[in-house]
Amino acid sequence: MSENKRLNAPHEYGFETRTIHAGAQPDPVTGARNTPIYQSTSYVFDDVDHAADLFNLQTFGFMYSRLTNPTVSVLEERIANLEDGRAAVCASSGHAAQFLAFFTLLEPGDEFIASRNLYGGSITQFGVSFNRLGWTCNFVDPLDPENFKNAITPKTKAIFIEVLANPGGVVVDLEAIVFIAKDAGIPLIVDNTLATPYLCQPFHWGADLVVHSMTKFLSGHGTSLGGALVESGKFDWAQNEKFPTMTEPDPAYHGLTFAETFGDFGFTMKARAVGLRDFGPCMSPQNAFYTITGMETLHLRMDRHIANAQAVAEFLDDHPGVAWVSYAGLASSPYKTLAQKYMPRGAGSVFTFGVKGGYEGGISLVQNVNLFSHLANVGDTRSLILHPASTTHRQLTDEQRAGAGAGADVIRLSIGLETAEDLIYDLDQALVAE
Repeated sequence: MSENKRLNAPHEYGFETRTIHAGAQPDPVTGARNTPIYQSTSYVFDDVDHAADLFNLQTFGFMYSRLTNPTVSVLEERIANLEDGRAAVCASSGHAAQFLAFFTLLEPGDEFIASRNLYGGSITQFGVSFNRLGWTCNFVDPLDPENFKNAITPKTKAIFIEVLANPGGVVVDLEAIVFIAKDAGIPLIVDNTLATPYLCQPFHWGADLVVHSMTKFLSGHGTSLGGALVESGKFDWAQNEKFPTMTEPDPAYHGLTFAETFGDFGFTMKARAVGLRDFGPCMSPQNAFYTITGMETLHLRMDRHIANAQAVAEFLDDHPGVAWVSYAGLASSPYKTLAQKYMPRGAGSVFTFGVKGGYEGGISLVQNVNLFSHLANVGDTRSLILHPASTTHRQLTDEQRAGAGAGADVIRLSIGLETAEDLIYDLDQALVAE
Protein backbone atom coordinates (compact mmCIF):
# COMPACT_ATOMS: atom_id res chain seq x y z
CA MET A 1 0.00 0.00 0.00
CA SER A 2 1.10 3.58 -0.56
CA GLU A 3 1.63 6.01 2.28
CA ASN A 4 -1.25 7.89 3.86
CA LYS A 5 -1.15 11.11 1.84
CA ARG A 6 -3.71 12.94 3.97
CA LEU A 7 -1.54 12.57 7.06
CA ASN A 8 1.64 12.95 4.99
CA ALA A 9 3.25 10.14 6.99
CA PRO A 10 3.88 6.43 6.49
CA HIS A 11 1.03 4.27 7.66
CA GLU A 12 0.86 0.50 8.04
CA TYR A 13 -2.50 -0.64 6.72
CA GLY A 14 -4.37 -3.49 8.37
CA PHE A 15 -5.01 -6.88 6.82
CA GLU A 16 -8.68 -6.15 6.22
CA THR A 17 -7.88 -2.96 4.33
CA ARG A 18 -5.26 -4.72 2.22
CA THR A 19 -7.67 -7.50 1.18
CA ILE A 20 -9.75 -4.77 -0.47
CA HIS A 21 -7.18 -2.31 -1.78
CA ALA A 22 -3.76 -3.94 -2.26
CA GLY A 23 -2.59 -3.89 -5.86
CA ALA A 24 -5.65 -2.04 -7.18
CA GLN A 25 -6.52 1.52 -8.11
CA PRO A 26 -9.24 3.18 -10.19
CA ASP A 27 -8.87 2.57 -13.90
CA PRO A 28 -6.91 5.59 -15.25
CA VAL A 29 -8.92 5.79 -18.49
CA THR A 30 -12.52 5.23 -17.37
CA GLY A 31 -12.36 5.83 -13.63
CA ALA A 32 -13.86 2.37 -12.99
CA ARG A 33 -13.38 1.59 -9.29
CA ASN A 34 -13.45 -2.20 -9.63
CA THR A 35 -10.51 -3.80 -11.40
CA PRO A 36 -11.68 -4.41 -14.98
CA ILE A 37 -11.48 -7.76 -16.71
CA TYR A 38 -8.83 -7.11 -19.34
CA GLN A 39 -10.00 -9.77 -21.76
CA SER A 40 -7.14 -9.20 -24.17
CA THR A 41 -4.52 -11.57 -25.49
CA SER A 42 -1.95 -8.92 -26.38
CA TYR A 43 -0.92 -5.28 -25.98
CA VAL A 44 0.39 -2.60 -28.33
CA PHE A 45 4.05 -1.60 -27.99
CA ASP A 46 5.06 2.05 -27.86
CA ASP A 47 7.73 1.47 -30.48
CA VAL A 48 10.33 -1.08 -31.59
CA ASP A 49 12.66 -0.30 -28.69
CA HIS A 50 9.85 -0.72 -26.17
CA ALA A 51 9.02 -4.13 -27.63
CA ALA A 52 12.65 -5.21 -27.50
CA ASP A 53 13.01 -4.09 -23.87
CA LEU A 54 9.91 -6.05 -22.86
CA PHE A 55 11.07 -9.26 -24.51
CA ASN A 56 14.58 -8.85 -23.09
CA LEU A 57 13.11 -8.37 -19.56
CA GLN A 58 14.73 -4.94 -19.42
CA THR A 59 11.47 -3.18 -18.61
CA PHE A 60 8.14 -4.18 -17.08
CA GLY A 61 4.82 -4.08 -18.85
CA PHE A 62 2.28 -6.09 -20.78
CA MET A 63 2.98 -7.90 -24.03
CA TYR A 64 1.01 -11.17 -24.06
CA SER A 65 -1.47 -12.54 -21.53
CA ARG A 66 0.27 -15.87 -21.17
CA LEU A 67 2.96 -13.91 -19.30
CA THR A 68 1.30 -10.78 -17.95
CA ASN A 69 -2.25 -9.45 -17.83
CA PRO A 70 -3.45 -6.31 -16.03
CA THR A 71 -6.24 -8.08 -14.13
CA VAL A 72 -4.01 -10.96 -13.10
CA SER A 73 -1.28 -8.51 -12.07
CA VAL A 74 -3.59 -6.90 -9.52
CA LEU A 75 -4.26 -10.32 -8.01
CA GLU A 76 -0.53 -11.13 -7.95
CA GLU A 77 0.26 -7.94 -6.08
CA ARG A 78 -2.60 -8.52 -3.65
CA ILE A 79 -1.63 -12.06 -2.65
CA ALA A 80 2.04 -11.04 -2.32
CA ASN A 81 0.94 -8.17 -0.08
CA LEU A 82 -1.29 -10.33 2.12
CA GLU A 83 1.47 -12.91 2.56
CA ASP A 84 4.00 -10.11 3.24
CA GLY A 85 6.03 -11.49 0.35
CA ARG A 86 8.15 -9.75 -2.26
CA ALA A 87 6.40 -10.91 -5.44
CA ALA A 88 3.97 -13.48 -6.81
CA VAL A 89 3.03 -15.19 -10.04
CA CYS A 90 -0.46 -16.56 -10.59
CA ALA A 91 -1.28 -19.72 -12.53
CA SER A 92 -4.28 -21.63 -13.79
CA SER A 93 -4.56 -23.83 -10.66
CA GLY A 94 -2.82 -24.74 -7.44
CA HIS A 95 -1.21 -27.71 -9.17
CA ALA A 96 0.11 -25.40 -11.89
CA ALA A 97 1.63 -23.13 -9.23
CA GLN A 98 3.35 -26.13 -7.65
CA PHE A 99 4.69 -27.18 -11.04
CA LEU A 100 6.10 -23.69 -11.64
CA ALA A 101 7.80 -23.74 -8.24
CA PHE A 102 9.52 -27.08 -8.79
CA PHE A 103 10.33 -26.50 -12.45
CA THR A 104 12.16 -23.33 -11.41
CA LEU A 105 14.03 -25.18 -8.66
CA LEU A 106 14.83 -28.61 -10.03
CA GLU A 107 16.77 -30.35 -12.76
CA PRO A 108 16.53 -34.04 -13.76
CA GLY A 109 17.98 -36.18 -11.00
CA ASP A 110 17.15 -33.72 -8.22
CA GLU A 111 15.14 -34.59 -5.11
CA PHE A 112 12.88 -32.85 -2.63
CA ILE A 113 11.21 -33.86 0.62
CA ALA A 114 7.49 -33.51 1.28
CA SER A 115 5.20 -34.12 4.19
CA ARG A 116 3.11 -37.22 3.66
CA ASN A 117 0.11 -35.30 5.04
CA LEU A 118 -0.89 -33.56 1.82
CA TYR A 119 -3.85 -33.23 -0.48
CA GLY A 120 -4.12 -36.52 -2.39
CA GLY A 121 -3.62 -34.82 -5.74
CA SER A 122 -0.31 -33.37 -4.54
CA ILE A 123 0.87 -36.79 -3.43
CA THR A 124 0.15 -38.15 -6.91
CA GLN A 125 1.70 -35.15 -8.65
CA PHE A 126 4.86 -35.39 -6.57
CA GLY A 127 5.14 -39.17 -6.34
CA VAL A 128 4.08 -40.24 -9.84
CA SER A 129 3.99 -37.46 -12.44
CA PHE A 130 7.12 -35.66 -11.24
CA ASN A 131 9.04 -38.93 -11.52
CA ARG A 132 8.53 -38.79 -15.27
CA LEU A 133 10.43 -35.49 -15.27
CA GLY A 134 13.33 -36.98 -13.33
CA TRP A 135 12.36 -35.36 -10.03
CA THR A 136 12.17 -37.58 -6.94
CA CYS A 137 10.00 -36.79 -3.93
CA ASN A 138 10.72 -38.46 -0.60
CA PHE A 139 7.68 -38.40 1.69
CA VAL A 140 8.10 -38.27 5.48
CA ASP A 141 5.89 -38.17 8.55
CA PRO A 142 5.79 -34.43 9.45
CA LEU A 143 4.83 -34.92 13.08
CA ASP A 144 8.52 -35.36 13.95
CA PRO A 145 10.51 -32.58 12.25
CA GLU A 146 13.67 -34.66 12.55
CA ASN A 147 12.26 -36.88 9.80
CA PHE A 148 12.90 -34.05 7.33
CA LYS A 149 16.48 -33.69 8.53
CA ASN A 150 17.11 -37.41 8.28
CA ALA A 151 15.76 -37.55 4.71
CA ILE A 152 18.06 -34.85 3.33
CA THR A 153 20.61 -36.04 0.76
CA PRO A 154 23.15 -34.12 -1.37
CA LYS A 155 20.50 -34.06 -4.13
CA THR A 156 17.76 -32.53 -1.96
CA LYS A 157 16.75 -29.09 -3.22
CA ALA A 158 13.64 -28.23 -1.17
CA ILE A 159 11.20 -29.19 1.58
CA PHE A 160 7.43 -28.95 0.98
CA ILE A 161 4.69 -28.95 3.63
CA GLU A 162 1.09 -27.96 4.20
CA VAL A 163 1.05 -25.95 7.41
CA LEU A 164 -2.57 -27.03 7.95
CA ALA A 165 -2.85 -30.37 6.20
CA ASN A 166 -5.64 -31.48 3.87
CA PRO A 167 -7.60 -33.55 4.76
CA GLY A 168 -6.54 -34.55 8.24
CA GLY A 169 -6.42 -31.25 10.10
CA VAL A 170 -2.78 -31.89 11.04
CA VAL A 171 -0.80 -28.80 12.06
CA VAL A 172 2.95 -29.11 11.53
CA ASP A 173 5.69 -27.40 13.54
CA LEU A 174 6.58 -24.80 10.95
CA GLU A 175 9.35 -23.09 12.91
CA ALA A 176 11.22 -26.35 13.56
CA ILE A 177 11.10 -27.33 9.88
CA VAL A 178 12.27 -23.84 8.85
CA PHE A 179 15.35 -24.34 11.02
CA ILE A 180 16.13 -27.67 9.31
CA ALA A 181 15.72 -26.19 5.82
CA LYS A 182 17.93 -23.19 6.59
CA ASP A 183 20.61 -25.42 8.10
CA ALA A 184 20.64 -27.45 4.87
CA GLY A 185 20.67 -24.33 2.65
CA ILE A 186 17.45 -25.25 0.85
CA PRO A 187 14.11 -23.41 0.58
CA LEU A 188 11.01 -24.38 2.53
CA ILE A 189 7.86 -24.29 0.39
CA VAL A 190 4.58 -24.01 2.30
CA ASP A 191 1.15 -24.74 0.86
CA ASN A 192 -0.95 -22.21 2.76
CA THR A 193 -4.25 -23.01 1.04
CA LEU A 194 -6.28 -24.16 4.05
CA ALA A 195 -4.92 -21.60 6.50
CA THR A 196 -4.86 -18.61 4.10
CA PRO A 197 -2.74 -15.57 5.03
CA TYR A 198 -5.54 -14.46 7.35
CA LEU A 199 -4.75 -17.33 9.72
CA CYS A 200 -1.05 -17.93 9.06
CA GLN A 201 1.75 -16.07 7.29
CA PRO A 202 4.55 -18.60 6.77
CA PHE A 203 7.10 -15.94 5.79
CA HIS A 204 6.89 -14.52 9.31
CA TRP A 205 8.25 -17.86 10.54
CA GLY A 206 11.05 -18.05 7.97
CA ALA A 207 9.52 -19.96 5.05
CA ASP A 208 10.88 -19.07 1.61
CA LEU A 209 8.09 -19.80 -0.88
CA VAL A 210 4.31 -20.09 -0.48
CA VAL A 211 1.87 -21.73 -2.86
CA HIS A 212 -1.91 -21.48 -2.91
CA SER A 213 -4.81 -23.10 -4.60
CA MET A 214 -6.71 -19.85 -4.98
CA THR A 215 -9.67 -21.99 -6.03
CA LYS A 216 -10.39 -22.52 -2.34
CA PHE A 217 -10.78 -19.90 0.40
CA LEU A 218 -9.15 -17.00 -1.45
CA SER A 219 -11.76 -17.12 -4.22
CA GLY A 220 -14.23 -18.48 -1.71
CA HIS A 221 -17.33 -19.11 -3.78
CA GLY A 222 -16.59 -22.21 -5.83
CA THR A 223 -16.52 -20.24 -9.09
CA SER A 224 -12.89 -19.93 -10.17
CA LEU A 225 -9.78 -22.02 -10.63
CA GLY A 226 -6.44 -20.46 -9.84
CA GLY A 227 -3.09 -20.87 -8.15
CA ALA A 228 -0.34 -18.62 -6.82
CA LEU A 229 3.37 -18.88 -6.14
CA VAL A 230 4.66 -16.24 -3.71
CA GLU A 231 8.31 -15.44 -2.97
CA SER A 232 9.60 -14.11 0.35
CA GLY A 233 12.57 -12.43 -1.31
CA LYS A 234 14.86 -13.51 1.51
CA PHE A 235 16.38 -16.77 0.25
CA ASP A 236 20.03 -16.52 -0.85
CA TRP A 237 20.20 -18.54 -4.05
CA ALA A 238 23.98 -18.08 -4.25
CA GLN A 239 24.77 -19.47 -0.80
CA ASN A 240 25.72 -22.82 -2.34
CA GLU A 241 25.87 -24.50 -5.75
CA LYS A 242 22.46 -26.18 -5.52
CA PHE A 243 20.50 -23.73 -7.69
CA PRO A 244 22.18 -23.21 -11.06
CA THR A 245 18.82 -22.31 -12.64
CA MET A 246 18.93 -19.15 -10.53
CA THR A 247 22.65 -18.37 -10.40
CA GLU A 248 23.96 -19.34 -13.84
CA PRO A 249 23.37 -17.52 -17.15
CA ASP A 250 20.10 -18.43 -18.86
CA PRO A 251 20.55 -19.14 -22.58
CA ALA A 252 16.93 -18.15 -23.29
CA TYR A 253 17.68 -14.56 -22.25
CA HIS A 254 21.16 -13.89 -23.68
CA GLY A 255 22.96 -15.11 -20.58
CA LEU A 256 20.86 -13.18 -18.05
CA THR A 257 21.25 -14.47 -14.47
CA PHE A 258 17.91 -14.25 -12.66
CA ALA A 259 19.18 -14.08 -9.07
CA GLU A 260 21.73 -11.40 -9.93
CA THR A 261 19.55 -9.35 -12.29
CA PHE A 262 16.30 -9.32 -10.29
CA GLY A 263 17.56 -9.85 -6.77
CA ASP A 264 14.87 -10.49 -4.20
CA PHE A 265 12.18 -11.26 -6.77
CA GLY A 266 14.36 -13.30 -9.11
CA PHE A 267 12.58 -16.58 -8.41
CA THR A 268 9.14 -15.35 -9.44
CA MET A 269 10.64 -13.67 -12.50
CA LYS A 270 12.23 -16.98 -13.50
CA ALA A 271 8.97 -18.86 -12.89
CA ARG A 272 7.11 -16.36 -15.06
CA ALA A 273 9.64 -15.69 -17.82
CA VAL A 274 10.56 -19.35 -18.35
CA GLY A 275 8.02 -21.68 -16.69
CA LEU A 276 4.89 -19.71 -17.49
CA ARG A 277 6.19 -18.76 -20.94
CA ASP A 278 7.17 -22.26 -22.03
CA PHE A 279 4.43 -24.37 -20.41
CA GLY A 280 1.61 -21.84 -20.49
CA PRO A 281 -0.47 -22.54 -17.34
CA CYS A 282 -1.61 -18.93 -17.10
CA MET A 283 -4.62 -17.73 -15.11
CA SER A 284 -7.51 -16.34 -17.11
CA PRO A 285 -8.37 -12.67 -16.45
CA GLN A 286 -11.96 -13.61 -15.65
CA ASN A 287 -10.89 -16.07 -12.96
CA ALA A 288 -8.51 -13.43 -11.61
CA PHE A 289 -11.42 -10.94 -11.42
CA TYR A 290 -13.61 -13.39 -9.48
CA THR A 291 -10.74 -14.17 -7.11
CA ILE A 292 -9.97 -10.50 -6.51
CA THR A 293 -13.66 -9.99 -5.67
CA GLY A 294 -13.70 -13.00 -3.36
CA MET A 295 -10.58 -11.91 -1.50
CA GLU A 296 -12.23 -8.64 -0.50
CA THR A 297 -14.34 -10.56 2.05
CA LEU A 298 -11.70 -13.11 3.08
CA HIS A 299 -11.41 -11.83 6.65
CA LEU A 300 -15.17 -11.80 7.17
CA ARG A 301 -15.68 -15.24 5.67
CA MET A 302 -12.85 -16.89 7.59
CA ASP A 303 -14.20 -15.71 10.95
CA ARG A 304 -17.59 -17.28 10.17
CA HIS A 305 -16.02 -20.43 8.70
CA ILE A 306 -14.06 -20.93 11.93
CA ALA A 307 -16.98 -20.26 14.28
CA ASN A 308 -19.15 -22.75 12.40
CA ALA A 309 -16.38 -25.35 12.25
CA GLN A 310 -15.83 -25.12 15.98
CA ALA A 311 -19.53 -25.70 16.69
CA VAL A 312 -19.79 -28.65 14.29
CA ALA A 313 -16.59 -30.27 15.55
CA GLU A 314 -17.76 -30.05 19.17
CA PHE A 315 -21.09 -31.64 18.20
CA LEU A 316 -19.41 -34.52 16.35
CA ASP A 317 -16.95 -35.07 19.18
CA ASP A 318 -19.88 -36.10 21.40
CA HIS A 319 -21.88 -38.03 18.79
CA PRO A 320 -22.34 -41.80 19.39
CA GLY A 321 -21.91 -42.57 15.68
CA VAL A 322 -18.51 -40.88 15.50
CA ALA A 323 -15.29 -42.65 16.49
CA TRP A 324 -12.99 -39.63 16.53
CA VAL A 325 -12.67 -36.01 15.37
CA SER A 326 -9.45 -34.41 14.11
CA TYR A 327 -9.89 -30.67 14.50
CA ALA A 328 -7.12 -28.56 15.99
CA GLY A 329 -9.67 -26.23 17.57
CA LEU A 330 -10.78 -28.93 20.02
CA ALA A 331 -9.20 -28.96 23.48
CA SER A 332 -8.49 -32.67 23.07
CA SER A 333 -6.58 -32.23 19.79
CA PRO A 334 -2.86 -33.07 19.84
CA TYR A 335 -2.41 -30.12 17.47
CA LYS A 336 -4.15 -27.56 19.68
CA THR A 337 -0.90 -25.97 20.93
CA LEU A 338 0.63 -25.73 17.46
CA ALA A 339 -2.61 -24.27 16.09
CA GLN A 340 -2.63 -21.58 18.76
CA LYS A 341 0.99 -20.75 17.93
CA TYR A 342 0.73 -20.57 14.14
CA MET A 343 -2.97 -19.77 13.70
CA PRO A 344 -4.11 -17.75 16.71
CA ARG A 345 -7.29 -16.61 14.96
CA GLY A 346 -8.53 -20.18 14.61
CA ALA A 347 -7.81 -23.63 13.21
CA GLY A 348 -9.56 -23.24 9.86
CA SER A 349 -12.74 -24.93 8.74
CA VAL A 350 -11.61 -28.12 7.02
CA PHE A 351 -11.30 -31.17 9.23
CA THR A 352 -11.91 -34.90 9.35
CA PHE A 353 -13.74 -37.36 11.55
CA GLY A 354 -14.14 -41.10 11.62
CA VAL A 355 -17.48 -42.85 11.14
CA LYS A 356 -17.94 -45.96 13.25
CA GLY A 357 -19.32 -47.81 10.24
CA GLY A 358 -15.96 -47.70 8.42
CA TYR A 359 -15.83 -47.52 4.63
CA GLU A 360 -19.48 -48.44 4.13
CA GLY A 361 -20.50 -46.04 6.86
CA GLY A 362 -18.66 -43.24 5.09
CA ILE A 363 -20.40 -44.01 1.82
CA SER A 364 -23.78 -44.05 3.56
CA LEU A 365 -23.16 -40.73 5.29
CA VAL A 366 -22.30 -38.77 2.14
CA GLN A 367 -25.38 -40.21 0.45
CA ASN A 368 -27.76 -39.21 3.26
CA VAL A 369 -26.83 -35.58 3.88
CA ASN A 370 -29.14 -32.94 2.38
CA LEU A 371 -27.62 -29.55 3.14
CA PHE A 372 -23.98 -30.58 2.73
CA SER A 373 -22.83 -30.90 -0.89
CA HIS A 374 -20.97 -34.10 -1.79
CA LEU A 375 -18.14 -32.89 -3.99
CA ALA A 376 -14.35 -32.62 -4.23
CA ASN A 377 -13.57 -29.07 -3.18
CA VAL A 378 -12.99 -27.04 -0.02
CA GLY A 379 -13.22 -23.39 0.93
CA ASP A 380 -16.67 -22.69 -0.52
CA THR A 381 -19.39 -20.58 1.10
CA ARG A 382 -21.41 -23.80 1.06
CA SER A 383 -20.61 -26.67 3.41
CA LEU A 384 -19.04 -29.62 1.64
CA ILE A 385 -18.58 -33.28 2.51
CA LEU A 386 -16.30 -35.92 1.05
CA HIS A 387 -15.26 -39.50 1.66
CA PRO A 388 -11.59 -39.24 0.56
CA ALA A 389 -10.95 -43.00 0.37
CA SER A 390 -13.52 -43.33 -2.41
CA THR A 391 -12.72 -40.05 -4.20
CA THR A 392 -9.64 -37.77 -3.92
CA HIS A 393 -7.39 -40.45 -2.39
CA ARG A 394 -8.77 -43.53 -4.13
CA GLN A 395 -5.72 -43.74 -6.44
CA LEU A 396 -3.46 -44.27 -3.41
CA THR A 397 -2.68 -47.54 -1.66
CA ASP A 398 -4.28 -48.34 1.69
CA GLU A 399 -0.97 -47.53 3.37
CA GLN A 400 -0.67 -44.19 1.59
CA ARG A 401 -4.27 -43.28 2.44
CA ALA A 402 -3.71 -44.09 6.09
CA GLY A 403 -0.49 -42.08 6.13
CA ALA A 404 -2.21 -39.10 4.51
CA GLY A 405 -5.06 -39.16 7.05
CA ALA A 406 -7.58 -40.49 4.54
CA GLY A 407 -8.33 -43.98 5.84
CA ALA A 408 -11.45 -46.01 5.08
CA ASP A 409 -13.59 -44.44 7.83
CA VAL A 410 -12.51 -40.84 7.24
CA ILE A 411 -14.99 -38.10 6.32
CA ARG A 412 -13.71 -34.67 5.33
CA LEU A 413 -15.83 -31.61 6.00
CA SER A 414 -15.38 -28.11 4.67
CA ILE A 415 -17.64 -26.00 6.85
CA GLY A 416 -19.32 -23.09 5.08
CA LEU A 417 -21.22 -20.00 6.10
CA GLU A 418 -24.70 -21.40 6.76
CA THR A 419 -26.43 -21.41 10.13
CA ALA A 420 -24.41 -23.75 12.36
CA GLU A 421 -27.52 -25.38 13.85
CA ASP A 422 -28.68 -26.37 10.36
CA LEU A 423 -25.35 -28.03 9.60
CA ILE A 424 -25.50 -29.95 12.87
CA TYR A 425 -29.06 -31.09 12.15
CA ASP A 426 -28.08 -32.33 8.69
CA LEU A 427 -25.13 -34.36 9.95
CA ASP A 428 -27.12 -35.77 12.83
CA GLN A 429 -29.95 -37.07 10.65
CA ALA A 430 -27.47 -38.54 8.17
CA LEU A 431 -25.51 -40.33 10.89
CA VAL A 432 -28.70 -41.77 12.32
CA ALA A 433 -29.77 -42.93 8.84
CA GLU A 434 -26.66 -45.07 8.32
